[in-house]
Formats: sequence, C-alpha cells, structure tokens
Amino acid sequence: MPPTTTNVIPGLVPGTHGAAYSVRYRRSTSVISYFTYILASRPRGTLYVSVTNNIIRRVEEHRAGKGSAFTRRYNVHLLVWYEECGRIADAIQREKSIKDWPRAWKVNLIERENLHWQDRYLDIPGVRPAKLL
Repeated sequence: MPPTTTNVIPGLVPGTHGAAYSVRYRRSTSVISYFTYILASRPRGTLYVSVTNNIIRRVEEHRAGKGSAFTRRYNVHLLVWYEECGRIADAIQREKSIKDWPRAWKVNLIERENLHWQDRYLDIPGVRPAKLL
C-alpha cells in the first residue's frame, strides 16, 4: 500500500475546523492522465466538449450509445481532438475555456492538428484496431 501523508492547511484551527484541518491523501506510484476532448458528428458538424480520465473507455461508451444523451441524440462519435493533462483541475479548466469559446475558435483548434477532421481514436496509444471477421 502506498504511504499516506497528513498535511496541515495553514490558518485552520483543529478544534474549530475539524476534518478540514487535516487533509489525508495517498501518494501513488502510478501516473494518472486526464483528457479534454472534442467529438464531432461529421466534419464541421455538431461538436461535444468534455473531460475524462480514460479516453479510450469514454469514446467507446459514446460510440456504444452509453455516453451522454447529447452524443446519442446528435450522433456525435468522431474523436477529432484531444489533449492530455496531468491534473484533473487543468483538464476541467481547459474544458470550460473551450466551451466558452466561439464555434470558429473550436473549429480552428481542431483544424490546426486535424485539418481533414479524421477520427483520432486509433491515434491514441493503447488502442487496437477492431478485428475483421
């Protein structure tokens, strides 16, 4: 089991702030990645922006119809852009920023790396192409 560490948050008094005074966390030896990603229904079609800690599983969920209701309704399943982050806070902030952008900026972001709006799913390390029967 990884070692645990207790940190004290400056300015908090143990008797007054209770559990908030001592923050416990586990140091992990594994590296966790978080992803901000954009799915599209077709080139320059409907866009969906989100965040996940397992992009392979999440894209597969969208494609199987188990993702969000929005992606099911508008048939949004092409992974056209993604970005890896080391911290969940960074991935969430990036998602929120992109969602606030005008559509033209999102299209520009996609086309800087993926001019022809090809599905980037198979570009993800660890994804294996489906076997043909």
